[in-house]
Amino acid sequence: MKKLNYLSVLAVSSMLMLSACKKEECHECHYDDTNGDEVELGEKCGDEIKDLEANGYIISGTTYTVHCGEEH
Repeated sequence: MKKLNYLSVLAVSSMLMLSACKKEECHECHYDDTNGDEVELGEKCGDEIKDLEANGYIISGTTYTVHCGEEH
């Protein structure tokens, strides 16, 4: 009986821990250069996406607007 209780507690604890972990969302990102061509930046995740979309991608003093995910 103790073994069954221990296994039950272990199973419930494991499920709670796994469901509490939030997986970081990742998306493909790109910007449009001065010619209008799409330049891929690759897959970015979490805070990196927020930073890129908020601050843009800077090359040689020029800041480009970054779009991540399919909705852009």
